[in-house]
Amino acid sequence: MTEIHERLAGDCIRLGRLQLSHLLLMNDSNYPWFILVPARDGIREIYQLETGDRRQLLDESCALSEFIMRSYKGDKLNLAALGNQVPQLHLHHIVRYASDPAWPAPIWGRHPLRPYSASAINQIRNLFSGAGLAGYVAAADA
Repeated sequence: MTEIHERLAGDCIRLGRLQLSHLLLMNDSNYPWFILVPARDGIREIYQLETGDRRQLLDESCALSEFIMRSYKGDKLNLAALGNQVPQLHLHHIVRYASDPAWPAPIWGRHPLRPYSASAINQIRNLFSGAGLAGYVAAADA
């Protein structure tokens, strides 16, 4: 199993796995914010993935995007693979609303993080486990 970078591990809640990627929830209830981390060592950029893994990451990203936009009924979905502070390849999926605290600006550094309550985390886990995101398997430690 590929290790998740310590910054991501500290900032996120591990929800589970897809075929290629770990699925994380950023522990900030200001926004529905999910992160895919391909389970490949030493990869910093998408182009460094093998061709099949690149296709798989895109498929997982699209499936996750469709699932969270349908589930959270957002106005816009922001995708980003910045990696300026965390060198491990990871892809942010952030549901945005015209009414969210940072709209229409980027979310980074705009507002203090608001951690999820235990019950809210359980609701999100149940959403993913019960609604059928293709290929999703809940984390064993969840």
